Amino acid sequence: MTRANSSLIYALAAVILGFAGCKKDASSPDHPRLTPNITFRDVAFRSAALGRNMDYRVISPSVVPPGQKLPVIYLLHGGGGGFRDWSNYSDVAHYAESGILLVMPEGDSSYYTNAVDPPGDRYEDYIVQDLIPDVEYRFPAAVGRSNRAIIGVSMGGFGAVNLALHHPNLFAFAGGISSAIDVSRRAFSIKRLRQSRHYNSLFGSSGSLTRHNNDPFLLARTANPEEAPYFFLTCGEQEGLLPANREFAALLAKRHFKYEFHTVRGGHDWNQWNAWLPIIFQSVSVRLKPN
Repeated sequence: MTRANSSLIYALAAVILGFAGCKKDASSPDHPRLTPNITFRDVAFRSAALGRNMDYRVISPSVVPPGQKLPVIYLLHGGGGGFRDWSNYSDVAHYAESGILLVMPEGDSSYYTNAVDPPGDRYEDYIVQDLIPDVEYRFPAAVGRSNRAIIGVSMGGFGAVNLALHHPNLFAFAGGISSAIDVSRRAFSIKRLRQSRHYNSLFGSSGSLTRHNNDPFLLARTANPEEAPYFFLTCGEQEGLLPANREFAALLAKRHFKYEFHTVRGGHDWNQWNAWLPIIFQSVSVRLKPN
């Protein structure tokens, strides 16, 4: 290999690595898709569960009458993404015009769970113990289960379903779009060594109690369907996640949960996810009923 070719390869590698990491860079371009009658605000607050500052974005109606409280929908991003994704890659902002607070928290690569290692990465506690109270303190958020929904894509879909099963008292509606619903069941793989190590750091080793406690399939087998939120599940027909999502939907049906499950031709991307928004927001609007 010539010195010129070697230099070119290193330069290209640097560019590729730069693009791979840009999505998580706080200085990367931020182009939220906003509509005229809404406003957005980014908040950095101290999470006691994580012991550090965390970011979240809120999109709300431009005008909220004094004293009025609004239902809240928490929107969880997927793996490799960040708290800006929903506003930058989808048309979700316009749904705030109907009188809803849209809250998009940073979740890093946590699957929104309390990690085994490092034990300080308590992302589930961060969402339910820190984020929700902070939102209800800073914004005109209506409190109580009937005023809260949680929706996620991919990693966030797992997070939404898992959090809803762990905390059925907090959410009236849980949406999983292309959910990585089986992630805590995945066996260790040498071919996917880095990914497997990450899953072990989050959920523990195969067969562990923490794996069991973060397996939506096992949780759904023991949960009380009458106390659970309404589940809205979707998955693209070209996705590798489809079989697991079909299996989970069949389990919900067998146990008589309140749910709906849809499939459509499409892959694991924002084009498919954005297309679901009219249907999912129609469904969630029926289930969010202020106290």
